[in-house]
Amino acid sequence: MRVLAVGAHPDDIEFLCAGTLAKYAQRGDEVFNVVCTNGDMGHVIIPPEELAEIRAKEAAAAAALEGAQIKMLGEPDEWLFHDKRTRLMMIDAIRWANPDVIITHSPDDYHPDHKACADLVFAASFLSTLPHIHTEHPHQDHIAALLYMDAIAATNFTPELYVDITDTFELKKKALLCHDSQVKWMKDHDNIDIADFIDAVARTRGLQCGVQYAEGFQIGKFWPRLKTERLLP
Repeated sequence: MRVLAVGAHPDDIEFLCAGTLAKYAQRGDEVFNVVCTNGDMGHVIIPPEELAEIRAKEAAAAAALEGAQIKMLGEPDEWLFHDKRTRLMMIDAIRWANPDVIITHSPDDYHPDHKACADLVFAASFLSTLPHIHTEHPHQDHIAALLYMDAIAATNFTPELYVDITDTFELKKKALLCHDSQVKWMKDHDNIDIADFIDAVARTRGLQCGVQYAEGFQIGKFWPRLKTERLLP
């Protein structure tokens, strides 16, 4: 399978589905990460232009640990909107990965960039198959299935499917900690210890499905994206 994860910010994929992506890669699937924004607002001291460069390197290091290829779309942090330009950008990003399944944010997640990302993916995952919409990469010959990854802090999200990430949880943690610029920022701004945060959420999801650590997902129940087979590892 070809699997595409789309996150709004450089660390969202690591927070929400890195354990699952690592399992895909370990079984031989091709994994692709797309990050919509450059994350340039995520620090008190480091100026935005410098931070964007740092966060691109951090995202690349995390993707390498997961066994994923990565594409940064470079939109400004906190200003992701769904318009014709960004829709075309997302269409081309999906065509670049040519996925069988796409994993992205829940439309009900807390951040406006997350909501915009989910909306862009929903539209572009259908439009990527239309041959008369021209982008750098050729159109897909199939419509990818759509899965929504857990919301931050597991808030306002009830999983329908689980992935046991007990064997890949430490890799998930290492991938998230690649985002070194965010460790202090999230402690100061959100009172979050990153390692404790993901441990608590993964343990909670694990308790719900009878394993030590898990990640939760919902199915995008939209024709013609529904499939008969299980798409998660």
